Amino acid sequence: MSVWERIFHMVLFEALAVLLSVAGLWLLTDYHVVALSGMVVAISLIAMGWNFLFNWLFDYYVPGERVLRGWKVRFWHVVLFEGGLLLFTIPVVAYLLSINLYQAFIMDIGISLFIMLYAFVFNWCYDHLRAWLKNRH
Repeated sequence: MSVWERIFHMVLFEALAVLLSVAGLWLLTDYHVVALSGMVVAISLIAMGWNFLFNWLFDYYVPGERVLRGWKVRFWHVVLFEGGLLLFTIPVVAYLLSINLYQAFIMDIGISLFIMLYAFVFNWCYDHLRAWLKNRH
């Protein structure tokens, strides 16, 4: 992927993730939608920086056509990405929601589990749509 395509991929991924995450958290928690939105946007901004760095390194160490990546590679991609992201986001969640680190960890794990499933589906769809569009020309 080119740098511009990677940026497009990242922004599209994060925009949909923010919308879905805020909606889900609003339905499942007692927090105000404004607080949840601020927290999710902060996580999203952190995730975008981590996304760019992590995926650049992942593509370097796992070269080849992305569409050919099997479920095991995709599974480890998501787990490693989300595990690394937790290190950055737990303190942010704790601060923004005025909760302790354990509570932030539990909430962040819930968000991460959702995002892992979302990332798996989003990236599979994106890669296959990208391949289909490239092969049309």
